[in-house]
Amino acid sequence: MSAEFGGRSGRQGKISQWLRGRRPKQAAGDGGRETLLLAAAEAGLPLAPAAHPAGYRCSCDRVGCPTPARHPVSFAWQTQSTTDRGQIERWARHQPQANFITATGMTHDVLDVPLDAGREALDRLLEAGVEVGPVAVSDDGRMLFFTLTRGTPEDEDEWWPCELDCHPETMDEHPGLRWHCRGSYVLVPPARLPGDDDPSVRWVRGPEHPLPDPLSLLEYLTDACARYAGDQPDPTGAAWPLHH
Repeated sequence: MSAEFGGRSGRQGKISQWLRGRRPKQAAGDGGRETLLLAAAEAGLPLAPAAHPAGYRCSCDRVGCPTPARHPVSFAWQTQSTTDRGQIERWARHQPQANFITATGMTHDVLDVPLDAGREALDRLLEAGVEVGPVAVSDDGRMLFFTLTRGTPEDEDEWWPCELDCHPETMDEHPGLRWHCRGSYVLVPPARLPGDDDPSVRWVRGPEHPLPDPLSLLEYLTDACARYAGDQPDPTGAAWPLHH
């Protein structure tokens, strides 16, 4: 179901190969899609249907959709999201073209970084022997690290919603680290983006890997993002800021 990097021998070669675009073979047809979605749900990732590509446009009826094929189809996606096997099977079979999102901040968060920064951080994490959970890549140049959620501490003043990080609709404004928690979502593999017939969002490490504590990954990811931002000047000549 996923590109597996369990052993240390050959790990780096496999990661580099995968990130150069050599995609692992996934089960053919709708059965493969459904199997991957059910595996995500069984790992505790709550799912809800999302829009899908209609050529180079979005399947929704919104003119100039700002996030084509990347958003839920229902405004009630937070309460609709579920890990119930029967419900996900019904959605997958009745909406064969639909992408799916997973709502963050319930059981898991997602640390979302530029692909180059994520590749560097993943190499360093694996070399250091740090437990890394599920990881996905997206053809829009991002890498997604799935982690345990920060949860809701007793003192709400010590916790912040995703709105203080970034909204899913404004992610392009934040080229560094995005921390998807309560109030946010990401596409879950397999998902397609406009103009791509093959899955555009794919697992590098599948959902069978246990979710790690986000703080165990954060230093590696922020360091890699800082280097990435420093190498990417904006049109004014200033370095892109790291978004916390």
